[in-house]
Amino acid sequence: MFSRRRFLQAGTLAAGTSLLPQLSPGAETNSPPLPASIASLKSMSGQAKPITPEERNQREEKARRLMQTNNLDAILLTEGTTLNYFTGIRWWGGERLFAMVLPVKGAAFYVCPAFEEGRAREQIAKAPDGERADVRIWQEDESPYQRVAGGLKDRGLVGGKLGIEETVHFVFTDGISQAAPQVKLLSATPVTAGCRMIKSDHEIELMRLAAKVTLAAYEATWRSLKEGMTQQEIQNLIEAAHTKLGFSGSADVQVGEFAAFPHGSVTPQVIREGTIILADGGCKAEGYTSDISRTFVLGKATDKMKQVFDIVHRAQNAALAAARPGLECAAVDAAARKVITDAGYGPDYKYFTHRVGHGMGMDGHEWPYLVRGNPSKIAANMTFSDEPGIYIRGEFGVRLEDDMHITEDGAELFTPQSPSLEDPFRQA
Repeated sequence: MFSRRRFLQAGTLAAGTSLLPQLSPGAETNSPPLPASIASLKSMSGQAKPITPEERNQREEKARRLMQTNNLDAILLTEGTTLNYFTGIRWWGGERLFAMVLPVKGAAFYVCPAFEEGRAREQIAKAPDGERADVRIWQEDESPYQRVAGGLKDRGLVGGKLGIEETVHFVFTDGISQAAPQVKLLSATPVTAGCRMIKSDHEIELMRLAAKVTLAAYEATWRSLKEGMTQQEIQNLIEAAHTKLGFSGSADVQVGEFAAFPHGSVTPQVIREGTIILADGGCKAEGYTSDISRTFVLGKATDKMKQVFDIVHRAQNAALAAARPGLECAAVDAAARKVITDAGYGPDYKYFTHRVGHGMGMDGHEWPYLVRGNPSKIAANMTFSDEPGIYIRGEFGVRLEDDMHITEDGAELFTPQSPSLEDPFRQA
């Protein structure tokens, strides 16, 4: 799992960096043995139960209901997590259009490059109605957009309203608009986010498992830290721990003054006694993410570090206490920000430089967002990060992040909160 931030460090690896084993089954390596705390981890992969075709069928039916509510005749999806969410199809294809069109009534149809038909049908067969799927292929010298237009015409949608999923490339949208000029292209977000924002019990359990795995990987890594380790070595340990636990996962690690960069620095770093270490990352369980941050110190923390940690801890609690169905998303951010501002680390975004949380699910960041100005109402079975932070440039940063599930009357975290900088995994 290559995290959304790891690219920042991609060009900074020193030639002498010590890489840890990748732990592929049967792989031989001359790398040093894993620390005991990581080597002793046991796989938890058997706890992850796949999403079933019946669940995906229910998702498509909910999408159709939301299409009716939002006056859409069909939605169009291309490669990405939303296509996977509704169909189970994991696709990559770059500049060649592979698309699914799901009408409000009638069967879906697919548009596929001809040379990819075998790969496509293999996956489509497992999607709802996949055994009798309508797959429209196009050769390299043909227009895929005409295939989309033809499918819409066959379903009586020549003058219809087609919702476009938010991540669809502009070149695809533009091509469809030219091939089907009478079709009105609109946003599919009310449908796609409307489905994905509310999680099923199965989805919640997969996210709970992913969070549990990442926290276990962090703890095993923390127990193996030694002064002089590089940032990259710690990241490698976290990846190795996830692998031992049966999942692909990673984290970005920032040390000392670079922990004040919320998404990291490209500067190579080494841990020393008494310096802040901030780890931020996660894994996926059957496609569902964790996103956890832990801040700790190797050895003894200063009084100022402890004070800042305590403020951030209280801010995380304030967000958790505020979050409940019916509340505006903005109010959760306000609750955490007030704690930090009242403690002298304000105003506004001066030290707490980002929103308090984001929706999560199959993507690490998805609708809705816990941010000032967002009037969207929280609902039961939404999932968010809860991640306040204080970042003091030139000194250090502290962020505490756990994943939060909205219950019928409040909220819960999937993982225990960190109690302290010096003993971050002690159970309260």
